[in-house]
Amino acid sequence: MAFGEGSTPARLGDAALLDDIEARTFRFFWETAHPVTGLVPDRWPAAPTMASVAAVGFGLTAYLVGAERGLVTRAEAAERVHRTLSFLANAPQGEAQRGVIGHRGFFYHFLDMATGERFNERVELSTIDTALLMGGVLAAQSYFSGTDPTETRIRTLADALYSRVDWRWAQVRDGHIVMGWVPGAGFAPFIDYHGYDEAMLLYLLALGSPTHPARDDSWATFCGSYPRTWGSFMGQMHLGGAPLFWHQYSHVWVDFRGIQDGFMHERGLDYFENSRRATLAQRAYAISNPGGWKDYGENVWGLTACDGPGSVRAADHTGRPRDFSDYKARGAGMVDAFDDGTLAPTAAAASLPFAPAEVTAALQAMHQRFGAHLYGRYGFLDAFNTSFVDASAKLSNGRVAPGFGWVDTDYLGIDQGPIVAMIANHRHDLIWRTMRGNAHLRRGLARAGFSGGWLNASARSVSPHDRPIAQPA
Repeated sequence: MAFGEGSTPARLGDAALLDDIEARTFRFFWETAHPVTGLVPDRWPAAPTMASVAAVGFGLTAYLVGAERGLVTRAEAAERVHRTLSFLANAPQGEAQRGVIGHRGFFYHFLDMATGERFNERVELSTIDTALLMGGVLAAQSYFSGTDPTETRIRTLADALYSRVDWRWAQVRDGHIVMGWVPGAGFAPFIDYHGYDEAMLLYLLALGSPTHPARDDSWATFCGSYPRTWGSFMGQMHLGGAPLFWHQYSHVWVDFRGIQDGFMHERGLDYFENSRRATLAQRAYAISNPGGWKDYGENVWGLTACDGPGSVRAADHTGRPRDFSDYKARGAGMVDAFDDGTLAPTAAAASLPFAPAEVTAALQAMHQRFGAHLYGRYGFLDAFNTSFVDASAKLSNGRVAPGFGWVDTDYLGIDQGPIVAMIANHRHDLIWRTMRGNAHLRRGLARAGFSGGWLNASARSVSPHDRPIAQPA
């Protein structure tokens, strides 16, 4: 899995390290996707038969990066994307408990890798995971703009998949979009999404639909709770969100630099600057380290949703009894904060465009200091906690490495995806440039009240292929 006990990876320069992380993380999607369905596992290697539909969206996006960076050919990437979209478009949908991939254009959160069917009867039809899938679908639609028959079919399939999602159906309480639905119980078990969090992308894509758009008041409804988290944290005035993935997921596909909605216009910043401040606030939190966790500091930080040792009470590295958790949304902020000493490399890595110097230093530190345990075939394993040293504890995930602490043994698709995409955005604006020309996203942003910057340019003027990206040496 990782380099092995006592085997520290060779030190690389900053550019070479980003190359290596990008290539390894890309390979996660290229090598673990199902050869027939194209579905991507939620986690690997622990659950090779369970796909995450959001991980598929990140995978579709990663294939574009692979093609641009010469990790695969454009034709190979197009074939993989076409295979995946064709399967998604033709798999059965409906209200049945079993035997379907989704309903009303939405997809179940977890699917059987080989059949595409709902993984089990506990799995919900997920609006946010469908939106993350659609981010990848629309990125592929805009990227594969050629006249080749495969690229033409990709665009047709992408339009069909996006156009059939009935976003209005998922609005059961005014302008809110509900989190999920299950056969038999319906929407009842689920709450509504309201900002600020990763559901920005959900609302923008719902507003942009040419067939089943969300209500006109949806963005205003989503933003209604913003005052709850606007304020100063660790010296940074910003719209808060404790886990960093809230500040990253939508930015994978949307270039928020220089465009503003009403809320951001009144405060004189944009969502990109907001995420920059959130990133720096989390780093400052780690430097302050109010919980006294081992290794936290200026180059070791990053709280987000990730795996953890388990829901156990155990002694930490100092012998103090502590409460730990398994998979959970960890984060630091004015509200919704949770910190049990578990850090996720994706939390820092996916913030690369927001704070390049600070993130690069963090990646270097994690690669050199912890790489023997944490860095393997597909890049960084999902999470680690050097304060958790109890080898006798009942773990939910991972293992306790002697002399190190707890380290995950899995890679998670939804944490791998933002790493490879945000490296590409930082270096070449790849996904951002691609999506700036997507009519559906532009429509959604306009309906949400965004203006300024690249939105004032024509779609043609921001075509992703005016200037091809140089291949790596």
